[in-house]
Amino acid sequence: MRGTSEPAAASARIVSAIAEIDRSGWDACANPAPPHSSNGSAQGALALPPYNPFVSWDFLDALERSGCVSARTGWAPRHIVLEGAGGPAAVMPCYVKSHSQGEYVFDWGWAEALERAGGRYYPKLQVSVPFTPVRGPRLLAPAGPDAAGRKRLLAAALIELCRRTGASSAHVTFLPDEEAALLGEMGFLHRTDQQFHWSDAGYGDFEGFLAALASRKRKAIRKERRDALAGGEIAIEWLTGGDITETHWDSFFAFYMDTGSRKWGRPYLNRRFFSLLGERLSDRVLLVMAKRAGRYIAGALNLIGSDTLYGRHWGAVEEHPCLHFEVCYYQAIDFALAHGLARVEAGAQGGHKLARGYMPQTTHSAHFIADPNFRRAVAAYLAEERRDIAHQGQILAQHSPFRRRCHADRGGAD
Repeated sequence: MRGTSEPAAASARIVSAIAEIDRSGWDACANPAPPHSSNGSAQGALALPPYNPFVSWDFLDALERSGCVSARTGWAPRHIVLEGAGGPAAVMPCYVKSHSQGEYVFDWGWAEALERAGGRYYPKLQVSVPFTPVRGPRLLAPAGPDAAGRKRLLAAALIELCRRTGASSAHVTFLPDEEAALLGEMGFLHRTDQQFHWSDAGYGDFEGFLAALASRKRKAIRKERRDALAGGEIAIEWLTGGDITETHWDSFFAFYMDTGSRKWGRPYLNRRFFSLLGERLSDRVLLVMAKRAGRYIAGALNLIGSDTLYGRHWGAVEEHPCLHFEVCYYQAIDFALAHGLARVEAGAQGGHKLARGYMPQTTHSAHFIADPNFRRAVAAYLAEERRDIAHQGQILAQHSPFRRRCHADRGGAD
């Protein structure tokens, strides 16, 4: 597969493991470092995408090396690499899926409809970070004048891979607005959904954030924070970098397994993955751990981007009122404010986050459907769904916990 725009000599190849791709080459596409001038000062950093740990080679390889992502688990890697003269010119994390689990953009209804009509929905292609409903780049190319052209070549390679493998469809999920627009130009269908994110509006500290809320919401949050700590019986710890030990991971994994087993029946991640995460990305990991009577009883796993704290997993082995809100939401805000992070993205869904200062934000996905008749049916469905999502966002924004003037200054939902 070749493109006519730069890099003119590039061609796409498909690899069945990210370990087949040079780590530095992948990361140069996924999280390019700011260019430097001859005197060593950073130039043009604002034009570069922020660092996203989930598309790093280390994170994706940890998923594969631990066995969480494999053909056996229904996530067979088929990463797309656009080759340039000096190594990868662009890359895309891609998987052949035999089910729709662990994606958070739900298409079970599509699968059922196609199979009722005599078609076959699986296998399909999934361009995403497995088990991770976090916004971030999916068409990974270094910033520069040729970036858009390289991304188009990646998209063309994805369509060709879909046709070659007989997949029913290709799905690119939780991608940025500009990538959704680019794929729309290439015939992908556009889907929207909502998450709830917190943004720093220059609060300074948690009390500054509370001051921006309506009085009733402010009082409710203060009460929740007091109740969560059970009158001082529960202490909260922040752990990152070298402070995280295997003992901490043992405790957190017990929390994760308890919550995951109740939610999904079978948690997606295994114990080995968390050890690898600690080995490779410890400086990008924040564990918020709750301790009572000398024993860890609950915890939340977050990853740290250049300007965003990403909340990922939570679990507990004891039930305490409001502890989930404290460990997952309020401690995340505290950490973001203390470390100059502009946003907290607290995972998928959850309208209960609105009352706690997390506002609705639009997320995007793009879908290539091979069968033209099925494509028309899905397109009609998505047009109606987008209208519903937009309407829901407007309604939710009207229930903002912020004081009226503060909410007007913030601009409401995306």
